[in-house]
Amino acid sequence: MSVSKEFVENSVVHAEIPLVSFVRLSNCSLSKSQVLNQVLNNAEQHHDFFSHREMIGGSALRLIANGMVEICWNLPCGNNSIDVFPEAVAIANLRGDACTFETQVRFLAKVSAALFVFLDSVEEKEQRLFASLQGIKSKLFLEVKSSIEAVIDTLQLDRDHIIKKSQKVNLASFAKSINSSIKTVLSGTYESFTIDSMKETAQELGLAVDEIQRKASVSAEEMAEKILKTIGVRQITDYKKTQLPLQGKNWKILAKIEKEQCRLRNSGENSLEEYKVQLQKEIDEIWNKQSQYKMTTTMEIFTDALLSSDDTERAFFLKWMGLKMDMQSRKHMSNLRQKYIECEQKKDRDALARLDQELLDSSLGVEHYMREMGQIYMAASFGSSKISDKIRNLPTLAAKLLLAGFPLELLDGDASNLPEKWVSNVLMELHSMVGGKSRVLVITVLGVQGSGKSTLLNTMFGVQFAVSSGRCTRGAYMILIPVGEDLKEELLCDFVLLIDTEGLKSPALAQLEESYEHDNELTTFVIGLSDLTIINIAMENSTEMKDVLQIAVHAFLRMKEVGKKTVCYFVHQNVGGVSANTKNLTERKKLLGQLNEMTVIAAGMEKKPNIKKFTDVLDYDVEKNNWYIPGLWHGTPPMAPVNTGYSVAVLDIKKTLFEILRTRKNEQPSQIPEFLQWMSSLWKAVKFENFIFSFRNSLVAHAYENLCKEFSDWEWSFRRHTVFCL
Repeated sequence: MSVSKEFVENSVVHAEIPLVSFVRLSNCSLSKSQVLNQVLNNAEQHHDFFSHREMIGGSALRLIANGMVEICWNLPCGNNSIDVFPEAVAIANLRGDACTFETQVRFLAKVSAALFVFLDSVEEKEQRLFASLQGIKSKLFLEVKSSIEAVIDTLQLDRDHIIKKSQKVNLASFAKSINSSIKTVLSGTYESFTIDSMKETAQELGLAVDEIQRKASVSAEEMAEKILKTIGVRQITDYKKTQLPLQGKNWKILAKIEKEQCRLRNSGENSLEEYKVQLQKEIDEIWNKQSQYKMTTTMEIFTDALLSSDDTERAFFLKWMGLKMDMQSRKHMSNLRQKYIECEQKKDRDALARLDQELLDSSLGVEHYMREMGQIYMAASFGSSKISDKIRNLPTLAAKLLLAGFPLELLDGDASNLPEKWVSNVLMELHSMVGGKSRVLVITVLGVQGSGKSTLLNTMFGVQFAVSSGRCTRGAYMILIPVGEDLKEELLCDFVLLIDTEGLKSPALAQLEESYEHDNELTTFVIGLSDLTIINIAMENSTEMKDVLQIAVHAFLRMKEVGKKTVCYFVHQNVGGVSANTKNLTERKKLLGQLNEMTVIAAGMEKKPNIKKFTDVLDYDVEKNNWYIPGLWHGTPPMAPVNTGYSVAVLDIKKTLFEILRTRKNEQPSQIPEFLQWMSSLWKAVKFENFIFSFRNSLVAHAYENLCKEFSDWEWSFRRHTVFCL
């Protein structure tokens, strides 16, 4: 939080946060780490930030910990009854005897706003260390026993810089004294550093800095910095138009024309055949324009960096890119969000809609460069012109990245379009790389924005889908997880393909044109691809998620190409208590009853009277296919620890899912070629759907259909009366 009580989002490496360091001299009777935990906790919630000797496993033999400096951050939430400190503070904790690690102590003394020293006695080596710290008396604090107070007097420190611990003073009171001293430091003048700038001090003292010493990291950062320089002071929207042009206006227009080519909604007075020819001509013209593209400076640097590096350097490069792009996006996003707040206060709906679009357009991350790479390949593949070796190798490069654990964009959410040729060629390259052993089990998670679906997948499978970044990206992404040899025969697959979708029913996107259509197409497409779908529902937004499911059910009924039945699991988040499953039985049955009702309505509209219930469309058991998990945080963020109950519940879900998948011997996962064939037919079906996607849910669609029938009857009656009168 800033001084003006506004929330500030920044990289912890580049933020100037005061550092307060703690060290101990020799063997101290008082556990420094235990005291620190007491200092950092408020009365309402306790968490052990640092391990100490009174914890289980805390007395284990140290092999590598001595000399290590641990760091944690204490961040305020704006509530005085909860906040330990009024502003952000970094706490450093040196493990082991400070007398043995003088270099680390000198480093901490230089970069800290205050240095707290725990000691029981002052002997020769302690005096020698204190002599080396004479220059920083103003920020030196001592935590001592009352018995050595006389010796401490010789150090000539201010009395308020000596915190005494007698037998009459308990741990809580002692921690409170330290807390008061830290607040005094923060209220005065002090020098603060960013972690990034601390590496210079570390080098001066002879400490090794990994990211500087590793050549792969240094060269990768230089390449990422080159790309950052191409942005300069330009607005992100202008930068994307000039440096990442293929994913812009033409690609979005192409997506709409391709859907119109299937749906034929706006033919007007033209015959359908003439209209189809006209649309195909427009598509060819756009691809001709795209194929005239010459690679921009930015994309030359980006593709060269990926193609010319080894696996290690490539991984460093993408991580550096991600960090730097996040930082760049935050600068632009913070200004736009401030404007958004002002427009909300004025209730200016038009301005809010413009800002919503601008927020989306100002998003910039590694995924945009990867998306452009795919567009370059598709544009070059159009027509008869020869493709350069560099462009021909792009699918192989993307396949290597997918195998290395980096996500690949499956559905471009900004354009609501599938880059089918790109995705297909990347996955076919991967199929070749693994020698044709590419059976994939597809697991998808769907959820309303902010329901915690990416966190759920990350916790369950140890992957790194983006969570809570400064950007607002749309679409669906996939990550490939190799299956161990011991599980391949049990699960009958070689890879688990995870699909994570961006949040549905986003308030930011609700203002935008065709937001319902976007959500509904995305939902239908990813459920259709999946062997197993996890519907992630936070209890506060279950109604909105139900709307999306109704649309998906209706869409499946209308698509003749869709022929498989997905297993469906509901994960209800933020539900605590050991009896949650029993207590919510009524709610589950109520939800299923409502879904059955919607299914019957949808089936009636589609003239499929044999479809009577939700489970006729999706594989779902009300008793077995519902899971309840507690909230992620134990207390009030940002200082709330992760709730261990959340992790345990997610692990239980994972075990159960795989047990169920083991028993499905009659439904073997498909190889990548079959998966791609299925993906193509499913996307074709989505493009042909021209009715239900535009509505919020089946009830609205049903009401619209009834209205159309009524209107048709009125029109016929009117015409009849007109003829009769004439």
